[in-house]
Amino acid sequence: MEIGAQFYTLRDFCKDLDSFAETLKKVADIGYKTVQISGTCGYEPEWLKSELKKNGLKCVLTHTPADKLQNDPAKVAAEHDLFDCKYVGLGWFGFDEENHLDDFIRVYTPVAEVLRQNGKYFMYHNHDGEFKKFNGKLVLETLAENISAEIMGFTLDTFWVQAGGGDPAQWLERLSGRVPCIHLKDYSFGRKMSVIGEGNINFDRVFEKAESAGTKYMLVEQDDCNGEDPFDCLKRSYEYLKSRGF
Repeated sequence: MEIGAQFYTLRDFCKDLDSFAETLKKVADIGYKTVQISGTCGYEPEWLKSELKKNGLKCVLTHTPADKLQNDPAKVAAEHDLFDCKYVGLGWFGFDEENHLDDFIRVYTPVAEVLRQNGKYFMYHNHDGEFKKFNGKLVLETLAENISAEIMGFTLDTFWVQAGGGDPAQWLERLSGRVPCIHLKDYSFGRKMSVIGEGNINFDRVFEKAESAGTKYMLVEQDDCNGEDPFDCLKRSYEYLKSRGF
């Protein structure tokens, strides 16, 4: 498994192309070789390809705006071809009511099918809302049962699984075969997002189950760095993961 950096952590440093380019270099300087692009300013795929190559980085996953996915998934796939990225992600969907589940399945099943036809794999990223129950069944369970593993995977997020009352390692096991990319994010008392290894999640067990589940990329994300420098947080997470042999 490879470790990487999720750029949503650094979104405040990617508000224009110049700062985005500088941030890519800083992430490479920490030691990361793999990234997920999410939460940045707009960019042309050719620009991203050039900047990734310049810094010895590869983008393995994006979070792509919902309107782009819905309006022209074939074009999204073609753009991802330009910077050699297989996994196309949606970062959030609001499951506030039961009928929203039907909406998601209706809208994103054909999107996922088109992406698959064009050599990509659609990845849905959970928050804690997917651990709500409708008719006695978790949202995450319903999604997994109603959209085929052939066309949709899950970017399982360790923090949000735990925030929803789940066990991250157990869910990696349950979703085995459809979690090629996951988010590593630690959980501390008070629902605090923490540097990997500085919170309370049992990551050794997460790593074991991720390996068994076929995970290829473990992407460090810390939406809230609690006033600390996000680059320093990413560096400490990197050093922890390196100490675990990654």
